[in-house]
Amino acid sequence: MYIRRTHTRNSATGESYHTHRLVQSKRVGSQVRQKTLLNLGHHFAVDQEQWPMLCSRIEDVLNGQNSLFQGECPDLIEVEAQRIVARLLARQEHTPSKELGTDSQRDIQSVDVSTLELIRPRSVGVEHLGLWALEQVRFIELLDKLGFTGPQQIAAVGLVIGRMAAPGSEQSTHRWLHDQSGLGELLDADYETMSAMQLYRVSDLLARNKKDIEKYLFMRIRELFGFACTVTLYDLTNTYFEGELSGNTKAQRGRSKEKRSDCPLLTLGLVLDDSGFVIRSGFFSGNVAESKTLEEMLQCLDTPEGALVIMDRGISTEANLSWLRDKKYRYLVVSREQCRQFNMEDATCIETATKQRVHIQKVASLDGQEVRLYCHSERRAMKEDGITQRFAKRFEEELQKLHDGLSRPRTTKKIDKLWERIGRLKERCHGIGQHYKIEIIPDNDGKNATAIQWKQEPTDGSLLTHPGVYCLRTNETGWDDERLWRTYITLTDLESVFRSLKSELGLRPVFHHNEERSDGHLFITVLAYQFVQIIRRHLHDKGICDRWSTLRTILAGQCRVTATFRRSDDRTLHVRKATNAEPAQRKIYQAVGLSPSPGGVKQMIV
Repeated sequence: MYIRRTHTRNSATGESYHTHRLVQSKRVGSQVRQKTLLNLGHHFAVDQEQWPMLCSRIEDVLNGQNSLFQGECPDLIEVEAQRIVARLLARQEHTPSKELGTDSQRDIQSVDVSTLELIRPRSVGVEHLGLWALEQVRFIELLDKLGFTGPQQIAAVGLVIGRMAAPGSEQSTHRWLHDQSGLGELLDADYETMSAMQLYRVSDLLARNKKDIEKYLFMRIRELFGFACTVTLYDLTNTYFEGELSGNTKAQRGRSKEKRSDCPLLTLGLVLDDSGFVIRSGFFSGNVAESKTLEEMLQCLDTPEGALVIMDRGISTEANLSWLRDKKYRYLVVSREQCRQFNMEDATCIETATKQRVHIQKVASLDGQEVRLYCHSERRAMKEDGITQRFAKRFEEELQKLHDGLSRPRTTKKIDKLWERIGRLKERCHGIGQHYKIEIIPDNDGKNATAIQWKQEPTDGSLLTHPGVYCLRTNETGWDDERLWRTYITLTDLESVFRSLKSELGLRPVFHHNEERSDGHLFITVLAYQFVQIIRRHLHDKGICDRWSTLRTILAGQCRVTATFRRSDDRTLHVRKATNAEPAQRKIYQAVGLSPSPGGVKQMIV
């Protein structure tokens, strides 16, 4: 066995280059024939003077001498030898799983059990299910149509499934593909020779083709599940960067959803349908105003005229609602009106999925063009009562401190200074001060205060008088009150999407300094979410309703390993297969029609 450097030519471009091949000489009759065992590629990491040592080590591993000489060769040689042996084994013909029962279906060999070694464990559970999800929408075919080369397609699949299985940065995905995952075996690809820079460049390619990829995926998803796009959900969230981002114009400081005001931010906008799939995504500056993003996100969509757009309060400005009316969209939004009102006698009581009671009251506008839906949630009322009581208690305690200070030396007693301090106190207490009538009692000179008195007088139509009340606004006048409310509640699904992106799929933090690469990181996460949603949708129909983090943990336990034995004839038997699927794993595979043995069985005798 030896390594040969061969010059060859690309038939398409005419470019001349060299490649490395692992070759074995074999005597056939009176002649010696050379057989290429494996193409090692153009970029081969081992120096030429170490090739004999590498070939010797490969033969040792193939002959079952894993532990005998392992410590005598450099780490690079050992890693390359193990990788090459794994590739040789992966190239063996697939041996179908056999059912025991007849002698003709059994493979009986005599082996020395004491020589058993289990090597190269690689996870395949999430990878197996992830590839199935990609096949449902023909994702690799899409990449081919977009001009991705074969290696770029393999890298793109690795990025997406890596984000599903081991969320993190592209650098951590590279380590996962190199050291832990068996995805390469399932694809007949070698991720161990792929550099991190190759993944970064494919991330850039995905970001550049974002519009076409999103349009194609959503079209295929609609065909797959057979639903019509009648409801559109839109909202924004943000994630934070690590490090200084002087070269990224989108990295701006703003209001962080994760309370990371110490970091620059990047904003992600999502347009979803009511089944939870992403129609379109957009990436904005960290300090973008939510209300200014709607038109940009919706104007390029193929959303049919009359579709219902559901938005949160931050986006539902009068300008946006006017634009939606001009474009013949319907809308259902949280009203930005400050004054709260609710009449319990005219309200209808409905029960949520969690057995909570909500009272709703439908009121038409005077011109009949809009409807207001006033809602009172008992659970929300308890929460808001607790918030206002906490702020009120804090406000009164601070007023009491000011009053007590009037009787002590070296404390503020001047009336104008006291009013300044009360004003600052109102600013800190989130508007609770508007519900108090405060009076400062002056002394005989009228310059200093002798007492501070206060009384709570709640403002009508506020959080104190109407806790748990919110208002929905819509130009869909034909629906009843319960249908409007239950449709709006689908917006909470979007919040769960954001939680999944951040907590389950590695959206945060962003480590890249380059703007396009930052966009690529976010887009890979959005793609991963799409395929996770395909999986969960299929499993939900079969009664499996677990979160993705739970499903991932269940599947992560299945690995492919190589069992090596010494046979009675002194030859070495290598068998590579997946561990038996546990009951929970088998249930998931059965739900989507997958084999419980990812990669099948590969066998080699040396």
